[in-house]
Amino acid sequence: MKAKYFISVIGGSKASAADLRIAEEVGGELARAGAAVVCGGLGGVMEAACKGAADAGGLTIGILPGEHRESANPYVQIPIVTGLGFTRNSIVAKSGQAVIAIGGSYGTLSEIAYARISGLPVIGIDTWKMSRRSEEADFILRVDNAREAVRLAIARIEEKAE
Repeated sequence: MKAKYFISVIGGSKASAADLRIAEEVGGELARAGAAVVCGGLGGVMEAACKGAADAGGLTIGILPGEHRESANPYVQIPIVTGLGFTRNSIVAKSGQAVIAIGGSYGTLSEIAYARISGLPVIGIDTWKMSRRSEEADFILRVDNAREAVRLAIARIEEKAE
């Protein structure tokens, strides 16, 4: 399968049932839109997004923190071994043309930061809020559902290409 888009899906390895459901829906929507799912390759949101994409016939890529491709979740089709630990978060973020953040902890926060530094659009579903000093400076495009997240990610990619 050739992917038309590469979209990073980020979120916690420990996630709520709601976040896992949304992540699986996002993965499925991405696959149906012709997008490859790029993620950290492990469990939680990453596994749920890969499952949704794989079930819909999509391509999944896992950027792994460790030394062994066997550590990838069972839905990762292309495991990329880095041996970089959390440093691989920059690769996860920058390998996508857009990022969809679902929930998440500090690893997700670092991926959001790498994406923003690189000028990539970040679409968020129940994830971190950003502010600077006392002013609200949220650079995350907020949505409530998987379909809107994917639609907005692809729209931003296409706007940038024009």
